[in-house]
Amino acid sequence: MAGVASPHPLIEGLPGLYHEDGFTQRWLSAMDDALAPVFLALKSIPAYLDPALTPDDFLDWLAGWVGVLLDENWPIERRRAFVAQAAELYRLRGTASGLAAHVRIFTGGDVEITESGGVWWSSKSGRGFPGQPGYHIEVRVSNTDTPVDPKRLDALVATAKPAHVVHTVSVTGGKTNAKASR
Repeated sequence: MAGVASPHPLIEGLPGLYHEDGFTQRWLSAMDDALAPVFLALKSIPAYLDPALTPDDFLDWLAGWVGVLLDENWPIERRRAFVAQAAELYRLRGTASGLAAHVRIFTGGDVEITESGGVWWSSKSGRGFPGQPGYHIEVRVSNTDTPVDPKRLDALVATAKPAHVVHTVSVTGGKTNAKASR
């Protein structure tokens, strides 16, 4: 890379005797020119790991590091926000609020989740269990701001919910109208 100077010239690491030798100066100068881009890349690693600063073409790879699925049709700002929120999504993983947040970011729509289970307590024994038998959730998405691929949304819900829970996904009132279940 022309015009990039090494922040750590190799000649400075040699004894003073070699500073006067023309061959050594030229040879180490060539090595400095070869190593300058490496030092520049190492210096900019924090920018590559920040979703707000990373180059657009590196964002998909960064998303793979944090295990999120990006849609190439989204605007770049939305993709960056999704990658930035990945840690928070993992903290909430397996919960209805975490699943709703994940689907909301993915679709840009309103998300409603209905669960089959329930929790309550009683001071008397012999009471029935709340909710419905089995484990099922229904994810309803409406008013999406971008087209939604039902297969991709179904795959997203399948990875973000607990494995033993059966799910149904439906998208209405937005850019697509579809229903899927697993």
